[in-house]
Amino acid sequence: MYHLRTTKTSSGASAVQVVRYENRRLIVVQHIGSAHTVNELDQLKLYAENWISQTTRQQPLFSTHQHIESKLIGLEKCQYLGVQYTFIHEIIYRLMVKFKFTSCVDKLILDLVVMRLIEPGSKLQSLELLKRYFGIAHRRQTFYEKLPEYCDKMTTIKRLITKFAASEFDFDCSLVFYDVTTLYFESFEADDLRKPGFSKDGKSNQPQIIVGLMVNSLGFPVGYEIFEGNKFEGHTMIPSIQAFRSQNNVTTMTVVADAAMISMDNITALKEHQLSYIVGARVANLPTEKIREIAAVLKQQDGKTMRIQTKHGTLICSFSAKRQRKDQHEMKKQLKKAEFYLKNPAALKRTRFLKSLDSNRLGINEELKEKAELLCGIKGYYTNLAPIVKDQLIINQYKNLWHVEQAFRIAKNDLETRPIYHFKKQAISIHLLICFMALAISKYIEIKTSKSIRHVIKDFLKITDANILDTVSKKVHTMRVNIPENTRTLLSKLDLPY
Repeated sequence: MYHLRTTKTSSGASAVQVVRYENRRLIVVQHIGSAHTVNELDQLKLYAENWISQTTRQQPLFSTHQHIESKLIGLEKCQYLGVQYTFIHEIIYRLMVKFKFTSCVDKLILDLVVMRLIEPGSKLQSLELLKRYFGIAHRRQTFYEKLPEYCDKMTTIKRLITKFAASEFDFDCSLVFYDVTTLYFESFEADDLRKPGFSKDGKSNQPQIIVGLMVNSLGFPVGYEIFEGNKFEGHTMIPSIQAFRSQNNVTTMTVVADAAMISMDNITALKEHQLSYIVGARVANLPTEKIREIAAVLKQQDGKTMRIQTKHGTLICSFSAKRQRKDQHEMKKQLKKAEFYLKNPAALKRTRFLKSLDSNRLGINEELKEKAELLCGIKGYYTNLAPIVKDQLIINQYKNLWHVEQAFRIAKNDLETRPIYHFKKQAISIHLLICFMALAISKYIEIKTSKSIRHVIKDFLKITDANILDTVSKKVHTMRVNIPENTRTLLSKLDLPY
């Protein structure tokens, strides 16, 4: 007589076997398979009982699955309904539960965040893909009807993301990195918010908005603000920082930003609000004599730094031999280009080292050339941090600004934040909110798995569900692809065991 047996494997899975006993010895007749979940275990037991029934015509006295014949579907009585990607929706939804997004916004916004991560597009396209990929239906008009309600939740969601950064990455708001980008619209009509301006997307003839983004030292986004498209980017920093402080009850903090943010107004405002700062310095704007003094000191030793007191705060300058080689190479290319245009004025284009000598002649800008030669390998940073803070620590923190640039690349390329197809301020605000939520999830995935968001999404999309209709019982059965070990490893790193 054959028996159904389950046993634990070395990997922790449950193996299902068909066995028999001979002379008090256990003999494994057929290994059915190994299960990692309760559903898989039930299915394997069903297969085992069916194998016993079909092979030996032996009927179990106490079957754990009654009416086996009714549970096994004959292929001739099946209709294939297609494939869905429910697995990736489940995983992203579980991440949104970790962020506590599910506690403050409805399923429509959450599903739009899912699609922004998987296959970003317009709201109409996203709703169509939700139906196709997951069988989830939403009315497009519901999105516009609920815009005021969603706008009321914006501050709450920003706070949730900041709290998540605190719990997951020990973020204490003491250090933030700030930068801006522009997002253009598929329109040529401007209004109070969407205005033409200097475009970082090369779309200066189209209206745009400016987005100021704050991230922590790992590049995880902790806040953002939206500004008119023609606003000078240096004027966005103080309002963004003040909004962040207000939302999160922050008293003191240090802001790291690039040289575009430096101005006397910003320096004064930062000091008035008791904020510390590390800002890139345009050392080339200093007088030539001062640059000669700096070069004479710094170029004595690779890695050497010096401090100078200025109206913008303490100027820390550093020298790198590696940066010097790179700067000299770029300078030679620019000089070669300038010399070419001097010999070929008909092909003239704007270039760095050329200047007008008089109304009819061009020549090399010798003062600019001297400054460039002196500054090869030299980089400057303004700060108001106490002298006890070491130069190298300040320089290293400034170098972490690349995290903001990377976050913008993810938002613009992977999440396709631009172009924007909305025209009303509320719709634009919620579009940016959805993208910000998706960016937070993306960065969490990348930080935890050390994989790009596109790599992880592609991996999760491989786990599909085939839907099969039993034409007799009219019941739809779902069969999921086996989850490979590398996918389980990713889920483990995300603290989402499956």
